[in-house]
Amino acid sequence: MATIHHTTLVPSKLELLAAWLPSQPWYLDAGQAPALTKAGGFRLDDPAGEVGIEFMIATDVAGGRPVTYHVPMTYRGSARPGSEAGLIGTTEHGVLGTRYVYDATHDWVFATQLVALLQGQAVPQAQSLSDTPDPAVRSQPVLPGTEVAVSACALASNGPDGTRLRISAAGAGGDAADLVLRVARALPARQAGVDERGGYVQASWQQPDGTESTGLLVTATQAAAG
Repeated sequence: MATIHHTTLVPSKLELLAAWLPSQPWYLDAGQAPALTKAGGFRLDDPAGEVGIEFMIATDVAGGRPVTYHVPMTYRGSARPGSEAGLIGTTEHGVLGTRYVYDATHDWVFATQLVALLQGQAVPQAQSLSDTPDPAVRSQPVLPGTEVAVSACALASNGPDGTRLRISAAGAGGDAADLVLRVARALPARQAGVDERGGYVQASWQQPDGTESTGLLVTATQAAAG
């Protein structure tokens, strides 16, 4: 289990995100610099204990209409070769030293653990507490009853409707399965009904007025053959 250190982080995660968000294709420009507040999120453990994995939900209160964003992030002690396009920035951690912060959709460890979460092979953890599962996070498998091992991951698209990952995986019996995962970015204030035909990860977050919203952070389908 990951240990959460309650210490300094300079610059903060929200400061890093505020500088990075305007360059993203799914950012909704309010005509002002982002003013972010933490709205929710959770974590996943890296089985190797090397990479921090956090599903960050933050609300931009700049402009006249708050917008909530979902930005999964990974934290590493050194730069990850080949992932320069996903680097959000670096920060100084009061205990761990320099941390490289990545948009997690560019990180192999995130992809493998996200699939594990979808399939019920990983337990979501509280965002700010060590060794504490978060029972409010719900998931539904894209391949019910199957233990899945990821063999490859590619960024398929990154646009206004979110970020798509193409996952090559295999079931316990060796059967190949290509998956398409869509990571939602700008989150709706109210979520439409869940599509029971595919996999998903669902979580809740706080609106600026104190009300709670629940929605899908990730949806998953089995890719069509060919």
